[in-house]
Amino acid sequence: MKFDAPITIALSKGRIFEQSLPLLAHAGIEPADDPETSRKLILDTNHEQVKLVIIRATDVPTYVQYGAADLGIAGKDVLLEQGGEGLYEPLDLKIARCRMMTAGYPNTIETKGRLRVATKYVKSAQRFFAEKGEQVEIIKLYGSMELAPIVGLADLIVDLVESGNTLKANGLVPLEHITDISSRLVVNKASWKMKHNLVMQLINAFREAVNQPTT
Repeated sequence: MKFDAPITIALSKGRIFEQSLPLLAHAGIEPADDPETSRKLILDTNHEQVKLVIIRATDVPTYVQYGAADLGIAGKDVLLEQGGEGLYEPLDLKIARCRMMTAGYPNTIETKGRLRVATKYVKSAQRFFAEKGEQVEIIKLYGSMELAPIVGLADLIVDLVESGNTLKANGLVPLEHITDISSRLVVNKASWKMKHNLVMQLINAFREAVNQPTT
């Protein structure tokens, strides 16, 4: 690809970054540094015009919405929680896949009375229980969700489940499926208009990579 205008892509460290590398490579983009070892927050690439901004996963939609990045890769869990306003979401990249679920002790959902639910996904949890017609008390936590039922802080948690090993190690089980989660490409609306040809080339390159048969 020929990059005839500056392009900034917002990414987060860890699983999303690692699984984004083959997609970026298919578009001819290779980072010059590893964010896990570099202290740089803006990474150069093999293209002078292309920069990668390394930020917290929850900040990716904000950077893209306000134009600090042209594109970003964000988990659907983050987009559901923040609403995804001011963004285009043209492509499911089908990486960093997992499930958003309720979890707790095996007989928790049979408990009578108003349940307490611990989660960092407050809006998603509220929507889920409201659609079921259930009133619950939401307790916002930022980490170690599995601890909440163990110490009696909450009856249930709403969290992302990949293998379920962490739940099992703490005596908990996944209970109800809320939604499937994967990472999505998001695009700033102004960039979509002003750099449309370049943005579409990137989208098409990512789509080709996503649709490649696995061996």
